[in-house]
Amino acid sequence: MQNHRTPIEEAQAVTDESNSTTLDPRIADRLKRDSKGLVAAVVQQYDSGRVLMVGYMNDEALRRTLTTGRVTFWSRSRQEYWRKGDTSGHVQYVKSVSIDCDGDALLVEVDQVGSACHTGDYSCFDAGGELPAVVGRRTPEQESVPNGPGAPQQMPSAAAASGVDSLDVTKQTIKAKEG
Repeated sequence: MQNHRTPIEEAQAVTDESNSTTLDPRIADRLKRDSKGLVAAVVQQYDSGRVLMVGYMNDEALRRTLTTGRVTFWSRSRQEYWRKGDTSGHVQYVKSVSIDCDGDALLVEVDQVGSACHTGDYSCFDAGGELPAVVGRRTPEQESVPNGPGAPQQMPSAAAASGVDSLDVTKQTIKAKEG
């Protein structure tokens, strides 16, 4: 009989092993790293769901994040670890960490103190700004398809799944964006 732990029990097991100097192999084996040994970490405010920033972690940065309650990244530009908030005071307290289905991205839910972005904006996506994009919309067939758990694994047809049913819709969307 397999021992199935809840996410809280799993986090406690990782924390109990925090005197280890390596990432738990059960976690490390699930990661798909880039050529530099890094995985993207999307940081989100835990209570609002707002995306704050994207950073990168190697195994050690993830181990530190999982075992200290504070978010640690690997700085690609400085080639060193940095714990968010140590110099700015804009600390990120870990609330949860999840791995995506492919193992190539992490979702780190945090309690953000102050701004997440080095520019002083709350979110790096406020600082970066919105890009012009054609807005898609559901087709009539998709209107009744639910989101999330219980949603069908396949859409009714490839054409319906496109979300944009004509060039006229695209033109109307662009005109609406241009004001």
